[in-house]
Amino acid sequence: MAEIKVDCIGETCPVPLVEARKALRKAKQGDIVEVTGNHPSSKKEIPMAVRAMGLEVLEIKEEKGTWTIRIRR
Repeated sequence: MAEIKVDCIGETCPVPLVEARKALRKAKQGDIVEVTGNHPSSKKEIPMAVRAMGLEVLEIKEEKGTWTIRIRR
């Protein structure tokens, strides 16, 4: 199982969502994709898109305006 990190700090919509989708397409079954960013609407959009893809959001945490979303492929 691999862990793929996607750094989208400083990027605004739709870049974080596009990058998250790209990483999820490359990931193998069971891999964890961790997306980090600081654009507020992406924090809402990425989990919605992940669930629409039928994948699992493991964790969403935020500290000082920077969020991290962990997704299982």
